[in-house]
Amino acid sequence: MMPASAQSKPSAKAIPDLSREEIRAELSPSAIDAFITLSDIWRLTTKQAVALLGEGSERTWFRIKAREWDGVLSQDSLTRVSALIGIYKGLHLLFSERLADEWVRRPNTEAIFAGSAPIDVMIAEGIPAMIRTRGYIDALRGGL
Repeated sequence: MMPASAQSKPSAKAIPDLSREEIRAELSPSAIDAFITLSDIWRLTTKQAVALLGEGSERTWFRIKAREWDGVLSQDSLTRVSALIGIYKGLHLLFSERLADEWVRRPNTEAIFAGSAPIDVMIAEGIPAMIRTRGYIDALRGGL
């Protein structure tokens, strides 16, 4: 029998094993929907969306956006979408809707962005920059 204190703690949700294709296949449709919505909100160009998603070509992006792509996102792409959604959510906890949605496009003088727009840094440096940006946003919120 479990002690009462252990019973009252919420169980931690397991981190999905993105190396398994069946898990990625299950997560891909909602990740794609979220990324399409995010790309519209952030007004991403086709080149920016392809670079941030890290999945295929412009032609693939057009098929994804038209909901004509039935592929499975890679572990890399799912990680990217997760980081970007975390950034989006964090920004909306910090700022007004308008500023939160424009923040990624504005030049930023913080050392991790060196005067560039966060979106440009994330495109140039990929997942490491996305994770750093998410950590930066979390730190602004008083988190990690």
